[in-house]
Amino acid sequence: MPMMNAKEYEESLKKLNLVVYMFGERVENVVDNPILRPSLNAVAKTYELAHMPEHEDLMTTTSHITGNKINRFTHIHQNVTDLVKKSKMGRLLGRKTGCCFQRCVGMDSMNALSIVTHNIDEKKGTEYKKRFLKFLEYVQENDLTCDGAMTDPKGDRSLPPHKQTDPDLYVHVIEEREDGIVVRGAKAHQTGATNSHEIIVMPTVAMREDDADYAVSFAIPSDTQGIYYIIGRQSCDTRKLEGGNMDQGNLYYGGQEALVIFDDVFVPWDRVFMYKEYEFAGQLVESFAAYHRQSYACKVGVGDVIIGASQTIAEYNGAEKASHVKDKIIEMNHLNETLYSGCISCASEGHKTPSGTYLVNILLANVHKQNVTRFPYELARIAQDIAGGLMVTLPSEKDLESPETGKWIEKYYQTKPDVNTRDRMRILRLIENLTLGTAAVGYLTESMHGAGSPQAQRIMIARNVNMDEKKKAAKALCGIIK
Repeated sequence: MPMMNAKEYEESLKKLNLVVYMFGERVENVVDNPILRPSLNAVAKTYELAHMPEHEDLMTTTSHITGNKINRFTHIHQNVTDLVKKSKMGRLLGRKTGCCFQRCVGMDSMNALSIVTHNIDEKKGTEYKKRFLKFLEYVQENDLTCDGAMTDPKGDRSLPPHKQTDPDLYVHVIEEREDGIVVRGAKAHQTGATNSHEIIVMPTVAMREDDADYAVSFAIPSDTQGIYYIIGRQSCDTRKLEGGNMDQGNLYYGGQEALVIFDDVFVPWDRVFMYKEYEFAGQLVESFAAYHRQSYACKVGVGDVIIGASQTIAEYNGAEKASHVKDKIIEMNHLNETLYSGCISCASEGHKTPSGTYLVNILLANVHKQNVTRFPYELARIAQDIAGGLMVTLPSEKDLESPETGKWIEKYYQTKPDVNTRDRMRILRLIENLTLGTAAVGYLTESMHGAGSPQAQRIMIARNVNMDEKKKAAKALCGIIK
C-alpha cells in the first residue's frame, strides 16, 4: 500500500473504536473533539510532509524488508545517515508544529525491539525477531502510527514489580493460553495514544527472575477490547472550547497524554516479542531510552519557534535594537544550537549492532538529553523576559472583540504605528502557550521527564564514560605511567 496522506490518516482514525474518557465522561468523537484535535493535527503533519518533494529526503526512506518507499517513522535504522536524518526530521517537525508530533516513541520502540528480539533469539532459540519483522512489515505497508508504551505507574518506587502491594501497578501477564497471553496493568504519560493505530508495550525497568511475569513486550491494536484511555489535563486546555482563534496561542497543533488501562487484554502469540526473558528487560529499556533521548531533537525545532516569537515581540515592542535584547537572542540561539549539536553527534557516532540495526552512541544520547532537561527552561525564561508581563495579564480575545472594551484594548496596547495590536496579542499568546500553556507540557515538562528522569541520564553517563582511559591520559602526562 502507498503511504497515507494527512486526510487518509484522519479517516483511518475514524474507523477505530477507542474507549476514551475526559473530564469524567466518554468522548464519543475522538477525531473532532476540540481539545484532542490539535494533537491529531500534529501527527497528521508527519503524513503531510512525507508527500512534499522538498521534505521527501528526510521524511521518507526505503524499507529494508520490502524495498518499498515508506514513511521514516516506520523505518529501522540501517546506517548512520538514517540516524542523522532522524534528528533532522525531528527538528523540522518541531519547527512546523511547535509541539510534540507523537510518532517518535513508536519509531524508537520498533528500533529497540529490532535489536533486543535478535539478542533474545540468539541466546534462547526463540522466534521473537520473526514475529517482530512480520509486525513491522504490517506497520510499514499500512503506514501506521504506533504508541510506544513504556512507563508504568510504578507505585512504591522502592519496591520491584513483584513486591508491589497492588500487582497491577506494572503491566504483567495474568494468564497464559494456548493461543496467547492475557495482560493487566496500565501505562502512564502516553503521548498521542489516542492518535495511534497500534500500542507497543515494553517493560519499564530492569528485572530479576521474581519479576518474570512483568518482563513482557507486545503490540496490540489501539482499539482492542479491554483497553481504556483517560486523557490527562493540561494548563489552559479548555481555551480550545471557547471559540475564537487567538487565546490558545498555537492555533493548529498541540499534544495530549493519556493513562492507558489494560483490563485483562488478550494478546495473540504472534504479537508477543518478549515473555519472561527478564534478563533482557533492562537491555530493552536502555536501547529504547538511548533512541528516545536522541529524539529530543524535536525540542530544537520548538526552540526555533520560541526564538522566532521572542525576536518578533521584541520588534513589535520597539526593543529589538537594545543591546541586552540582542544579547539575549544570541544566548537563545547558542543554547538551541548546542542542543542540536548533541542530537547530531550521538547520531553521527552511532554503530551497527549484531542485529544489523544501527544504534546511537549511548553516552552522547544521554548527554544530549541531560542538556534538554535544562536549556529549554532557560529559553523559556528569556522568552518571558523579552515578552514582558503583558504575556500573562493580556485580556481575552472576547474582550478585544467586544464593542464596549475592544476600542480601549486597541488603543492602550498599541506600540509602533506599523504594528497591528492584534498581531502583538497573537505572538504574546504563542509565547504564553509555548512556555506556560498546553505546549509547555510537550516542551518544558517533557524536556525534564520525557525518556526518563534527569537522574536516569546521569546514571547512564556514569556507566558509559571510560574513566580508566581518562585517568591513564592524565597519569601519562605527569609521569606516573609511561
